[in-house]
Amino acid sequence: MKKLNVFGVLCFGISMVGFAQQQIDSTKVEQLDEVVVTDSRFKLKRENSGKTVIKISKQEIENNQGRTISELINTKSGIEINGSRSAEGNNLGYYVRGGNNRQVLVLIDGIQVNDPSIVANDFDLRLLDLNTVESIEIIKGAASTLYGNAAATAVINITTKKASNETISGSFLTVVGTNQTQDDLNYNGSSFTNNVSVNGSLNKFSYLASFGNRYVDGISAAKSENPEKDPFSRYNSNVKLGYELSDAFEISAFFSHDKFKTDIDGFPAPTYTFADTNDKYISEQSRFGLAPKFDYKNGSFQVNAAFSKINRETISDFSTTNEAESIVVDAFNKYVFDNEFYTIVGVNYGDYKSLFSTEESFTNTDPYLNVVYVSDFGLNLNAGGRLNNHSEYGSNFVYSLNPSYSVPLNNGYAKVFGSYATSFIAPNLSQLFGFFGANPDLEPEENKTIEAGLELNNKNGFRVNGVYFNRKEENTIIYAATYENAATNATVHGFEFEAEANVIKNLTINANYTFTEVKDGERLRVPKHKANASLGYNFSKTTYASVNYQFVGSRTDTDFSNYQNVELDSFSLFDLYFSHKLIKNKVKLFTSVTNIFNEDYFEILGYTTKGRNVNLGLNINL
Repeated sequence: MKKLNVFGVLCFGISMVGFAQQQIDSTKVEQLDEVVVTDSRFKLKRENSGKTVIKISKQEIENNQGRTISELINTKSGIEINGSRSAEGNNLGYYVRGGNNRQVLVLIDGIQVNDPSIVANDFDLRLLDLNTVESIEIIKGAASTLYGNAAATAVINITTKKASNETISGSFLTVVGTNQTQDDLNYNGSSFTNNVSVNGSLNKFSYLASFGNRYVDGISAAKSENPEKDPFSRYNSNVKLGYELSDAFEISAFFSHDKFKTDIDGFPAPTYTFADTNDKYISEQSRFGLAPKFDYKNGSFQVNAAFSKINRETISDFSTTNEAESIVVDAFNKYVFDNEFYTIVGVNYGDYKSLFSTEESFTNTDPYLNVVYVSDFGLNLNAGGRLNNHSEYGSNFVYSLNPSYSVPLNNGYAKVFGSYATSFIAPNLSQLFGFFGANPDLEPEENKTIEAGLELNNKNGFRVNGVYFNRKEENTIIYAATYENAATNATVHGFEFEAEANVIKNLTINANYTFTEVKDGERLRVPKHKANASLGYNFSKTTYASVNYQFVGSRTDTDFSNYQNVELDSFSLFDLYFSHKLIKNKVKLFTSVTNIFNEDYFEILGYTTKGRNVNLGLNINL
């Protein structure tokens, strides 16, 4: 395997950041105060936030067209989405700060989404089309006081696109690309993505309707001498409607239907070793929701309610069919006292059902309170508590305390922050009553997370921050013939570093590095060292180019032929992206080349990874 010196690249990135600090004063690129939402559910300036919130803007999404949502999120600090570099239909592992899928909560437009029939009770990002997304915010660390069960290592808050202010607008996107391995660079068109959207506003009524599809063929999930192809196909339909009944009252509704089908490889009898098979996996989810909101002086009252229906089927030697339903209602009141105290009090209700041999279900009813204090002398405090009332496990209290202090510094600020938070993760229905390894006697998992960090931010285009984290898991749910609670606690700690700077006019660098270490316990496929860097340049108002780099360090995986752990080698990937706009910026042509040097590596032992691939795209906005 080819090796690239990650430390040389990191030194280059740090030297570029230092150069940026010298150059910023000459660029005079004044930036507006960045606003973050997810860590408090209020629109607050970043300097008043006690977290290092990752914000993926609309512009960044547009500069990554052709990628999937998991590929984009996988470039951020503290996050490893395993499976995103392999065959399109591979399962995705959300390894955030050494955690796993059941510790990550996904929100879509502020509403919790998950699948109660699946082992981790998570939301499958393979269902989503990045082209329907407006922005993404990610907070890492425990956030259970605001978001409840499962929000232990991260909350991924996805905001979908909104209707334009025009009477009618439309957009069309198409991407054609290759899908090839390191050993078969045929450059055939094997990846096709399309998305069309119609939206607009008529007086007090707004509407948006979109349809997308994606088809990918060309490679096998299993790495073998004579691989067969494992195609992936997905369809997305979305409708959003909104109406302002008055200046104070508005209501919105949505409907979405997402479905994908993929060929998969498995462990056929009698050898039960991983190999090319004709297995298939189908996942389908329909969601409907309502969100009325009433504004009043200094506050607002809002209800987010949604119903989801899920159907999944695995066709293999171990075929299963899963049906699930969930109802989620989050009613909350926000109120601001004297522009200093930002308060939110609410009740979150969830009703989850899944069909196994019989229909199983559980409910939770969680009252919660969170307060943010923003002083005029730099002190900020975010604190809250939540009472998890679970139908199977009774009442469990979680809380968080997150102080920060910022001081003005060189047309920006310096901020020091810390936090202590607890989380509650109830076993899912599949772990309690499912088809494989079910154990109705499982206890809930509990997490305690400590963070401490520093951030420097210059409004002219320079930001750098570092944070230390330490998370202790009690009653960790593991699989050993059946699901069970681990006899010993697990501890994961690490450090994250992020930097971004406008090096010179129109030239921007972003870099991050994550160190993750398992002090007690064992974690598979979690790299101890991971780094990302991006260099973007606007040649003009219409032309943009970027080069992106990712290093993933060695990590442990299991060889299921003998159930022995093995060490996977580190790897480095380079990508290029170029776009040009035409006809008053209404038409954009773009291209990308991923894994430029055709690095050959394993992401998951025995699974195929993508070699050098090329995408060509067209985006029209009317």
